[in-house]
Amino acid sequence: MRILLLASAFNSLSQRLHAELRDRRHTVDVRLAGDDEDLRASIRGLEPDLLLAPMLRTAIPEDVCAALTCLVVHPGPPGDRGPSSLDRAVQEGVAEWGATVLQAEAELDAGPVWAGEPCRLPAHGKSDLYRNEVADAAVRAALLAVERFASGSYAPQPQHGPSWREPVRVRPHLRQAERRIDWAADPTTTVLRKLRAADSQPGVLDTLVDGEWYLHGGHPEPLLRGRPGELIATRAGAVCRATSDGAVWIPELRRRCPPGGPATFKLPAVTALGALLPPLPESAVPLSADEDGRPSGWTDIGYREEGPVGFLRFSFPGGAMATDHCRRLLAAYRFALGRPTSVLVLGGGRDFFSNGIHLNVIEAAPDPAAESWANLTAMDDLVAEVLTTTDRLVVAAVAGNAAAGGVMLALAADEVWCRRGSVLNPHYRLMGLYGSEYWTYSLPRRVGPVRAARLIARALPVSAASAERIGLVDRVLDCGPAEFGPGAAHLAGLLAASPATQRRIVAKKAAREADELVKPLDAYRAEELAVMHRQFFTPESPYHALRAAFVRKRPAPAGLLAAT
Repeated sequence: MRILLLASAFNSLSQRLHAELRDRRHTVDVRLAGDDEDLRASIRGLEPDLLLAPMLRTAIPEDVCAALTCLVVHPGPPGDRGPSSLDRAVQEGVAEWGATVLQAEAELDAGPVWAGEPCRLPAHGKSDLYRNEVADAAVRAALLAVERFASGSYAPQPQHGPSWREPVRVRPHLRQAERRIDWAADPTTTVLRKLRAADSQPGVLDTLVDGEWYLHGGHPEPLLRGRPGELIATRAGAVCRATSDGAVWIPELRRRCPPGGPATFKLPAVTALGALLPPLPESAVPLSADEDGRPSGWTDIGYREEGPVGFLRFSFPGGAMATDHCRRLLAAYRFALGRPTSVLVLGGGRDFFSNGIHLNVIEAAPDPAAESWANLTAMDDLVAEVLTTTDRLVVAAVAGNAAAGGVMLALAADEVWCRRGSVLNPHYRLMGLYGSEYWTYSLPRRVGPVRAARLIARALPVSAASAERIGLVDRVLDCGPAEFGPGAAHLAGLLAASPATQRRIVAKKAAREADELVKPLDAYRAEELAVMHRQFFTPESPYHALRAAFVRKRPAPAGLLAAT
């Protein structure tokens, strides 16, 4: 069929559905919501069989709904209605949830139901759940709804009448007054639910240091204590704030935008506060829990071992890796190389693997071009270390999505394993960049030069199934988000125990030496960085305008993408 995806933003769910529908041989086009005339013109030109809206903040025009079947994906179970459904579910600690595909009607979320799928909501942030458990349910429901529509014989179920058995729950917009934290009275569990229900957007508005800030994300702290509401420590760019019965780590902050002022954006908490941050102790934790065995609480990088397998886990908000993230992860990787293992697993967490350089930190820097360069060269240093590891096998365990330099970090490993729900964006063009991280070596080595050029030029998301089919990844684990880490650990143990592993390590070293004789890795890096240097340090480069628009969640300036 010809399917038009309509979305307020081409977000993770929209990208995943785009890739999954193309895998099933549908012709798929994408339009961003907001310009009704452009939507009508697109429908006249494309003549789609179906409109599917995976992520929509505005209503579809009535005349469009009358002329074309329009299905909306709602991140809640059948009967659930409202713009803050998932926010409220997380804040209320709901454990059983779901996703629904319904027909667009004048009343929000009240149209006939084409499909609904259940899911669990474990104790994680809203955005993590949205990309994982909720997205899994939403994709199952959307694909089922598309099949039912294509059959021509399915009658959607109206949300009223004797046949409707689900309760109708209207969940109004969750305003900041309901999100507000009472630091003196709220226990840590309540504080975490409020923070997690707003982790990516909109954040929890609060008073901090010198004014009003939005708090983004939250993790429990088992040991540190202080006066409720006060900042008591820093760790890995996050700040620790005392609660009535404990403390929480807050990774990111965003200053409240004054009326009429410029848009603000999230930054690592320590970076956001800058000179306003009072003197606080840096509460470091051991990289490896084996060093002391004590519970150490949250950190963004950790290492553990199971026999001959090392696991280097990292998790950065939004998958973005600033200069400091890259340097600390490189130091951790070198620590892991000093351990007596034959297999090293890189990643393996629930959510994002990596999305490459940290555009928000770059945008906030006094000299964005210089910070872009520092960030990219730090990323290149990390990728080079993985590429030149020849004394063990390295596995990239990609539980969630990856993009740009994050994909190339994964491709530097010997094997890439990803979850069935992962979406890969192995390109840089949408940010006006040529790219680095040795992609000119790693990507053609994986998929061949012709397909590598096509992936870079087309700049489209790739599903896990397609990635495996074209050789971009080696193994796809068909499991839920909670099962991916243990599943990857089990497979890594089997890999380390295999008699063929030592032979593979020997062959890997010989292949790396042979490749180096043909063309040194330094040559790939120099060629990539020569182009990137021009793009970073040329003021009129499209990268700067595209980065600013991306960070501030504005539409990309017209014509710039076509010029890249």
